[in-house]
Formats: sequence, structure tokens, C-alpha cells
Amino acid sequence: MLNKEKGSLYLYNIGQLVTMAGGPRKGASAMGDLAIIEGPAVLVIEDGIVTFAGKQSDGPCPKEQGMEFVDAQGQCVLPGFIDSHTHLVFGGYREDEFQWRLAGESYMSIMERGGGIASTTKATRAASFEELSEHAKKHLDAMLRMGVTTAEAKSGYGMDRDTEIRQLEVIRHLDETHPISLYPTYMGAHDTPVEYKGRPHDYIDFIIREMLPLVKEKDLAECVDIFTEKNVFEHEDTRRLLNAAKELGFKVKMHADEIVPIGGAELAAELGCLSADHLLKISDEGIKALATSETVATCLPLTAFSLMDDYAPARKMIDAGCCVAVASDLNPGSCFSASIPLLIALSTIYMKMTVEETIAALTINAAKAINRQDKVGSLEVGKAGDAVILRYPSYKFLSYHFGMNLVDTTIKSGKLYKY
Repeated sequence: MLNKEKGSLYLYNIGQLVTMAGGPRKGASAMGDLAIIEGPAVLVIEDGIVTFAGKQSDGPCPKEQGMEFVDAQGQCVLPGFIDSHTHLVFGGYREDEFQWRLAGESYMSIMERGGGIASTTKATRAASFEELSEHAKKHLDAMLRMGVTTAEAKSGYGMDRDTEIRQLEVIRHLDETHPISLYPTYMGAHDTPVEYKGRPHDYIDFIIREMLPLVKEKDLAECVDIFTEKNVFEHEDTRRLLNAAKELGFKVKMHADEIVPIGGAELAAELGCLSADHLLKISDEGIKALATSETVATCLPLTAFSLMDDYAPARKMIDAGCCVAVASDLNPGSCFSASIPLLIALSTIYMKMTVEETIAALTINAAKAINRQDKVGSLEVGKAGDAVILRYPSYKFLSYHFGMNLVDTTIKSGKLYKY
């Protein structure tokens, strides 16, 4: 990946500095600790990297050359938000399907009549590199305004050789040209494409035989994901694919226990996945398995809201000792939204997370879900200078002033993006 433009910044007069120092959090006590420095505080970023985060009285003397000075005016500063689950690159829209769902049709019934992922696959296969790139860039621009500085981006709407590679090449291009850093995930196993209808085992064979080596050779993804679900890809195919991916050096993830409880969380823990995502129907055994593993439990409340489904039991998972993250699941079907303000509102009001837990889930725990915890997710010396300045003096306004974008300025690698 090319190096992004980096800046040097002296951000002073911070009213409340949320550092998230200390690494990923598991359980209620740890997730409630934001490692806050009450102001006045200062954040120093040199050439894109944090060199100091602490009390202003303890801070270094600012350099006069090449340093931008910014008065935070007593407002709250947090690490940049991390959206650890998106289907960012796609063609077409599915606005009619949303109305069908509102009228009572289920997500699976829409898939069975040719809608759902199959509809987007058709549109994505027909889209050019330029069309896919421009489309995705607009979403990234909106995400940057809401304080997102790092995001995962999956393929999975091609499910053939050329389109999957094109999606991943778009992700690489955007990672090189857009301020937001992208974590690339290959998700060819999003569904069984029409060419393999009724033959999911053969399709997994194709991915293992042809796609994984090709994606690895072209260095287009760091991670492999799969939709583990009844009548989509069940345990046998999930285990075969993810073990083959690990043998090639990929990290692995799973869409797990979204629609039917089939033990996806348990399998994700067994396979050492970075994260198990969705988890609306997770079992008590699955919660125990995640709590005793390094696998992050990633909840996607915007999708549950869109599908009018139950929310993942985040409160139960946190109290059991899980490392919980939250993410948008931006996609054209089940969740056409990447709204961080709505995500925070749903997490705190409907998933019963505290605002502190939600911030941990959107920063350092989300970083762990994409294997970036050593680089982003907290404001510590040596890590990326990614931060947000809020319009208010306390992080608590994020849940209190719900549904509103409270980000005044996004800072990416020391560069300012003010709104």
C-alpha cells in the first residue's frame, strides 16, 4: 500500500482526552475504562504518528517548524472511529426490496425469489472499475465526516473470478487515494452464485482451488470471510474454506448466527477467527466460547434495525467477558447505512451498552476485529494520529444528543478534515 499524506499537529486546550490506552477490552469493567485525561490536555502528532497524549502541563514544547497548531477550545477528543464490517464496494441499489421487507417479507424469502445478494451480484458484475470506485468513494466521504478513520471493506458481490478481483482492486485503489484506511477482506463465499446453484460444496472447491491462491498472489486481501448460515454455507464448508485460507496466511472471519442458531460463534472461536459478526441468534454456549477466546464479538445493530429483527445480546456478551465491537455492515440490501450516530444510539438504547462500552467497541475493540490493534484504535505514542474532535466537552454527548453527527473535525494521520 502507498503511504498516505501525513501531517504534524499540536492539538491543545483539549477539555477531555479519551485515549483508550491499554489495549483491547474484554468484559464490562475493562470496556468501561476509557483511559481519560481530563483537560487541559494536548495531543501531539508528528508525521502522522502520536508522539504525546497527556496533560498540557506535562507536554513537550511545540516545534515551530512544520507543526500545525489547533485550539480544541475545551472540547472532547477521541480516537478515530473504526468501522470493522462493511460491504463498501457494490453496484446498484435494492430500494424496492426494502419496501417488500416493510410489507412483511423476510430477508430469506427475498433471496429465494432472486433478490438479495443475487440482485446486487448482477449489478456489480456489470459495473466498471470506475463506477464501483466512484460509488464507494461517496460512502467513504460520508463516513469520514462522521469520524471514521479506518474501515474494513469486503468483496463478495461478484462471486466469480473477474468481479471479485475487480472489487478487491477498487478497495486497494481507495485505500491508496482516500483518507480513510481500508482493511481488505475477500468474501467470495457470500452466497452460492447462479453458476453453482445447488452446489455450494463445488463452489467452495472453486474458491479454494482458484481464488484463494490468486488473491494471495496479487496481495489483494488480508482476510477471508464467509456467510455461515443454514442453507448457505454450513459448518463443513466453513471449516474447509477457512482452514485453507489460514494455510495460505490469511486471517479469517465469519458471518455467524445471524438468522438461525447453528453454532457459528462456537465454530469461529474454534477456528481462531478475528471476529464473529452479527450474532443475533448466538447461543449461551457461543457466548462462553467467545468469552474464552481471542475472537471479537462484532454486533451490527443497524442491520437488526433495518431487518426489524432482534438485536444481538451485547449486554449478555459483555457481562460474560466477551470482547465486543460494533460496526455498520454498510451494504445495499439489509443495511444501506453507515451512520455512526444511529449506530451509537442503537447500541446504547436497544443493546443496553453503556456509552463507554460503545466507544470501546468502536475504537480499540474494532481495531482488534481487523488485526489493527497495534496501529490504530487508541491515542498512544507510536500509533496512528487518527482522532475526532467533538462539538461538545464530553464523550457522553455521543449518546445523549442521539442521532446527530457530533464530529466537528476528523483527524487522519495528523491531517485535519473540518466540517
